[in-house]
Amino acid sequence: MPSPAQGDERESMNFDGSFLNQLQRSSDALFQYLEQFPRVRVLVIGDLTLDEFLMGQAERISREAPVLILRHEVTRQIPGGGANAVYNLARLGAQVKVGGFLGKDEQGSALQQIFQGAGIDTRGILIDPNRPTVTKTRISGHARQSVNQQIVRIDRKSDDPPELDLQLQLADYVKQQLATVDAVVCSDYGDGALMAPVIAAALEHDRTIVDTQTDLHRFQSATLFTPNLPEAEQAVGYGITNQQTLLRAGQDLLQMTQARAMLITRGEAGMTLFEQTPTGLTSQHIPAFNRTEVFDVTGAGDTVVAALTLGLCSGASLWEAAVLGNLAASLVVRQFGTATTTTDAMAETLRSLLNLEGSES
Repeated sequence: MPSPAQGDERESMNFDGSFLNQLQRSSDALFQYLEQFPRVRVLVIGDLTLDEFLMGQAERISREAPVLILRHEVTRQIPGGGANAVYNLARLGAQVKVGGFLGKDEQGSALQQIFQGAGIDTRGILIDPNRPTVTKTRISGHARQSVNQQIVRIDRKSDDPPELDLQLQLADYVKQQLATVDAVVCSDYGDGALMAPVIAAALEHDRTIVDTQTDLHRFQSATLFTPNLPEAEQAVGYGITNQQTLLRAGQDLLQMTQARAMLITRGEAGMTLFEQTPTGLTSQHIPAFNRTEVFDVTGAGDTVVAALTLGLCSGASLWEAAVLGNLAASLVVRQFGTATTTTDAMAETLRSLLNLEGSES
């Protein structure tokens, strides 16, 4: 019998009996897939962003203007955007290669150092002297007895695409790496890394996972897409407000992209997996693993993509891989800012869900 705390946790997750039974039946395999993550080789092509967090304590109102003066306490620099997908994969133990563009600036150097410190292969990163490294600087402040609150965000970026020569160089790098990796992840935030030559090269791999905030049509015949609910609604052109429109959207998205599968992530409503099989369209719902301790959803989609990709490359079915992605995301949303998790934390949480504390997985 689960303890009262575990029972409350399961109730908050709103697991029905059929899902929990299916999770129990797959439990041994899920633990085995987690153990396989360090053997997986992944190439991420993405829009690489540096997330900066500047935090300080409010001292007084400035005499120059009606604004707060903050006494600086700490600055944190962490991977964001497509770089967050890269870093999530590395933190989960995978062998990761990254391709994309950085500016010739301090922010680009900082991101390179973070990657190299995590053992990530950065030979596919090209320096674009005409565009800055995409940087999102969040300035937060707090009073002496209060929590940090964001005051303003400053974005550095260019709306111009990379020069064609750089696009072709990145496409060539992708082609050279295809035979050396188990999957290619396209992390598209619309900042210029995923242009037509690069997309064409990435789609030559037989396992291409796409997380895009732009037009899904550009990635025709990819293996799997992972849009969130607003992105799915934008793609299909209508609201997804009930089960009927959700099923319609899944079918329309698969027809639109000619993908093998579509995973629509829906926040606290969980996620729904659509798969095109020889016998027709199938859909499977996966409830949210964490609905009561959500602190910050920043970057959770990148975490889903990372864990899901590693699951697929470790032999998991699409449903099992989606469960692993959901599990990983349930851990990072409990943390402030762009965050990552580990296989140990995932295994511990999975044991808790299955009431396996103290037992051998």
